[in-house]
Amino acid sequence: MFIQVMQGKCSREDEMRALAKEWSEQSGPGAPGWLGGTYGFTDDGTFLGVIRFTDRESAMANSARPETNAFAERMAALFDGPVEFHDSDDVTLLFNGGSDDAGFVQVIRGKVDDPARLRRLMTSDAELLHQMRPEILGATLALEPDGTYTETVAFTDEASARSGEGAEPPEEVRSELEWSMAGATFFDLRHPWFESA
Repeated sequence: MFIQVMQGKCSREDEMRALAKEWSEQSGPGAPGWLGGTYGFTDDGTFLGVIRFTDRESAMANSARPETNAFAERMAALFDGPVEFHDSDDVTLLFNGGSDDAGFVQVIRGKVDDPARLRRLMTSDAELLHQMRPEILGATLALEPDGTYTETVAFTDEASARSGEGAEPPEEVRSELEWSMAGATFFDLRHPWFESA
């Protein structure tokens, strides 16, 4: 899987939602390898889009289409300033990657010095995690070569997610979480929306 993350300030939420929907209906069906996307706004007006493709080649082929370029120009015009992009074909899934039924999504962006260690943490004991945090519907972990990562976690709802944060993990898991989350930034998408192929 290949994931592209876009992030930027946007005060035109309704227009951004409408454009994302238009793309998924008009251009998405013909996009090579497009699987879907998770989108939302934080309380401070930051837009995040996490778009999934089968592989990098398909994503690049989609980017080269004239209709994709036209949509990209329209989207860029909706942002209040520069847009940040992150690409990764080093993707790990938890519980099949997520769910379009999620009521709350948290995007976590950080950087680690040992990507393989973070990958192992994500997949070490999925059954234990499911028992401890049943409100987690799934997640994707997109790693970049320099250790920068974007983790997108889908929850049933925000209240359950906040309650679950109080669950005490085993000591060895807690120390790994503290390592991986050191300096990370959390983006809460309280009203996420989803598009799927």
